[in-house]
Amino acid sequence: MAQNGRMALTHRSSDFALDSPPGDFLPREIELRTVDGVWINAGWVPSRSMEESSATFVLAHGFTGSWREPRVQAVMAHLVRFGNVLAIDQRGHGRSTGLCTVGMDEVLDVDAAVGHVRRTSRGGAVVTVGFSMGGSVTLRHAALAPGSVHTPEHRPDAVVSVSAPGFWFYRGTKVMRFVHRLIENPLGRALLKRRGVRLTSKPWPEPPPWSPADSVRKMGDFPLLVVHGDIDHYFPVEHVRVLEAAAESVGNSQATVIVVPGFAHAESTVDPATMDCVGKWALEHARIS
Repeated sequence: MAQNGRMALTHRSSDFALDSPPGDFLPREIELRTVDGVWINAGWVPSRSMEESSATFVLAHGFTGSWREPRVQAVMAHLVRFGNVLAIDQRGHGRSTGLCTVGMDEVLDVDAAVGHVRRTSRGGAVVTVGFSMGGSVTLRHAALAPGSVHTPEHRPDAVVSVSAPGFWFYRGTKVMRFVHRLIENPLGRALLKRRGVRLTSKPWPEPPPWSPADSVRKMGDFPLLVVHGDIDHYFPVEHVRVLEAAAESVGNSQATVIVVPGFAHAESTVDPATMDCVGKWALEHARIS
């Protein structure tokens, strides 16, 4: 991988877990509106640092997630050591309106959050951080922005993708075959609705949206961190290798890939040392002004 390449870790993710948020961890609820008219519910937590130039992390959860979930708030509570955190409920999740499109239109949700930070902050970098489905969304958002009407308008200063797929329609693991069965039939969508996920029945267009690997190629030479677990039971390491190859193919000298020993998948199993790597990498590579 160009100059930054792979980052070696000395810990095993399975040996640690993120601490639960403290009792006084109370994100401030805000509402954002996307360019296509969807209301996005979000939680804001200011940085522990008093520096006005602190970075802001825009956090996008995985499929079925919400910023109110303890596992997501644990990530928020860790990232706030490095900067402000704005965590969103993507469309069709939690208290946001709209219908989940499994990563297609969710780029507009991330864009609304980045735009809000640009308008209201006193400076500093904006770093998007996505997990699983959210990881594919942050990659696509960085590649698409700035765009035209009904496409993302606000590019971040750096992007972090954790546990994301490298390509679409993957059915190579038992859990992903189950996820596809849920998504593709009315009974499955009804079950997901009971879990708080309101899923569209409208199929993706042909051709489909840019894949995560396509997006990595499209974003060019851009600050990018890809994090993946070596025991991911949703998307095995072949996915991170596809993303790594995509960055190499366009000579992205600002890309870093971390494969974490003992890390399974997304917010549920990410550990403090890995989140420290995310925070430190962001502060180093996001060109904070």
